Amino acid sequence: MTQAYQGGAHGWTGARKGALSRLRFTSLRLRLVVVFGLVALTAAVSASGIAYWLNREAVLTRTQDAVLRDFEQEMQNRAGALPERPTRDELQHTAGQMAGSDQRFSVLLVGRDTEGRTVYGSSGGLNGFSLQDVPKSLRAAVNRTQKVDGANKHPYHLYWQRIVDHDTPYLVAGTRVIGGGPTGYMLKSLEPEAKDLNSLAWSLGIATGLALIGSALLAQAAATTVLKPVQRLGAAARRLGEGKLDTRLRVSGTDELADLSRTFNNAAEALEKRVADMAARDEASRRFVADMSHELRTPLTAITAVTEVLEEELEAETGSMDPMIEPAVRLVVSETRRLNDLVENLMEVTRFDAGTARLVLDDVDLADQITACIDARAWLDAVELDAERGLHAQLDPRRLDVILANLIGNALKHGGSPVRVSVREADDSIVIEVQDHGPGIPEDVLPHVFDRFYKASASRPRSEGSGLGLSIALENAHIHGGEITAANSRDSGAVFTLRLPRGTSPAEEEQPAEDGLTPGSDTDRPQGEDTKGDA
Repeated sequence: MTQAYQGGAHGWTGARKGALSRLRFTSLRLRLVVVFGLVALTAAVSASGIAYWLNREAVLTRTQDAVLRDFEQEMQNRAGALPERPTRDELQHTAGQMAGSDQRFSVLLVGRDTEGRTVYGSSGGLNGFSLQDVPKSLRAAVNRTQKVDGANKHPYHLYWQRIVDHDTPYLVAGTRVIGGGPTGYMLKSLEPEAKDLNSLAWSLGIATGLALIGSALLAQAAATTVLKPVQRLGAAARRLGEGKLDTRLRVSGTDELADLSRTFNNAAEALEKRVADMAARDEASRRFVADMSHELRTPLTAITAVTEVLEEELEAETGSMDPMIEPAVRLVVSETRRLNDLVENLMEVTRFDAGTARLVLDDVDLADQITACIDARAWLDAVELDAERGLHAQLDPRRLDVILANLIGNALKHGGSPVRVSVREADDSIVIEVQDHGPGIPEDVLPHVFDRFYKASASRPRSEGSGLGLSIALENAHIHGGEITAANSRDSGAVFTLRLPRGTSPAEEEQPAEDGLTPGSDTDRPQGEDTKGDA
């Protein structure tokens, strides 16, 4: 039950991460949805704003024109019938009659009685519409006498203004009776129209929201249609990067994405062919090196036997060797050894390239292993060992011996003694450092010290090595899951650092080397294979 629950939780977490990755801000899908949404929102807001403004003006203008037309007609018919000096009761009665029109507005009439006093008549009584409710600017405009001419036939005109009182909109208008008479003012509430406009605004807002949602759904559908081929292309590219060179895309249509799929298929086909050709050439090259090495083994075996006899004659004290040919014999012996080492190294490199090299793991005491390596090559006087006994690791002793022989021999050959070998633990790894006291490695040579057949620095004598020693040492470290790095010490000399895991998983045992020889090992020589100046 616990395992099932954990699996469900992991599945939910993976699904959530997948959804978040699809909606991350750098996602093309999200950007398409956002762009579609912004475009739709801009269009909807613009259309709604324009529609609201047009409808607002139309509603207010229609209501305003109807009210002003009715008020003007009432002023002419009813207020114009009043005497020039009306009483307050007459104004009050007339204002009530005017307010009873179809538009239902409040009326205020202002006049002067026979005694010259200002009298008021309001349709709402004493507490109704008053002169204080009329803006001063409107009152001034209404009482201003206009010049009468051909373009202006009347000294007074009708003026109006929209005001807001306690969040309620009103229409206020005023005019005077032409030919003498009272001044009339009208107050009309626009609250019903405002409610209608608010309802319209809400409707347009809802329509805008629905348009935004619809655009998001449309954008999602469009993004899915557009991005699906792109996602297939990305998945195909990942498979191609993983080495599945037979990956191809299904092509349908004639649009740009179909052209892209065709281009990808053509590129994948060309890459597959090129890689196949390169693999074939590489395999042929490895086979050639292996065959050549095997073919050289037979004559080398015979030549080695002869050189051993000649070497015994050289070391004999009988003086049977002609002094004239002694240098030539020594050269033949030396070059035969070198050629034999080169063939063995080539065979070892071939095994690494073919992936047939295997580990034979054992529990190794590092201090004992390094001491045995140094002692077998008579380097005890030239090497300082700093390693505690009892430090063990699961390693291949023969391959570790090859690594140490090359690193220490390289330090003695190119760096000079004393060479210091130190061993320490670092987390789950074993670190072995080989440091010499020579001039160090030139900076331009450091990146190439582990390259095959690399021999650098013309200022140094030509190395007697093949240029494969450090390369083979690095491959042996890699097969253990470790690494070798080269650097220059702060004081002087070069430092090679070997890092190996303490517990390497056992691998298949390597098949014994032919003729009982140990490829890539320098245990049969007093010096390690080439390197630094001659890597």
